[in-house]
Amino acid sequence: MPEPLPSLRTARLELRPFHLADAPVVQVLLSDREVARQTLTIPHPYPDGAADEFIRKHAAWIAEGKQLIWAITRHDAIVGAMGLHIVAAHSRAEVGYWIARAAWGQGIATEALLAVIAHGFDVVGLHRIDAQHYVENPASGAVMRKAGMTHEGRLRGVVFRDGVPRDNESYCILRTDPRL
Repeated sequence: MPEPLPSLRTARLELRPFHLADAPVVQVLLSDREVARQTLTIPHPYPDGAADEFIRKHAAWIAEGKQLIWAITRHDAIVGAMGLHIVAAHSRAEVGYWIARAAWGQGIATEALLAVIAHGFDVVGLHRIDAQHYVENPASGAVMRKAGMTHEGRLRGVVFRDGVPRDNESYCILRTDPRL
């Protein structure tokens, strides 16, 4: 039986496992077109019941060692989510996240990312953690740089969002890199 997903604490945040009771709040937050627009996998409009379905999948993903997903909370309120999508055969993971629009520009993503990077290296034992963001979302690149990730380049037309090819900026940090 795999270990349960631990909570991670920072100066201002708690990253904790999602609970089914979180689904109504997640449903509202992910129904924001501006939040969905910055992600690859969150549809807009966000379908009714999608948050409940998403949260129900977490236990299986964790048990399979495929993904670790935390609710980012501040003062017990959900302000976002962050996860590691693990590729165990290569000792690497891709980090993905979303932040509620009301919490943008407050350093929450950077603070959460630092905690997830530390967990990925120190607990999971990863060698590499990488991330990508749309070229049109430079704020996400700033988060990655502030967390100590190195820009590796632009991936042209690497994904399709709403039927349109999109360029992504790629970042990574290795276990051997200096950490902030």
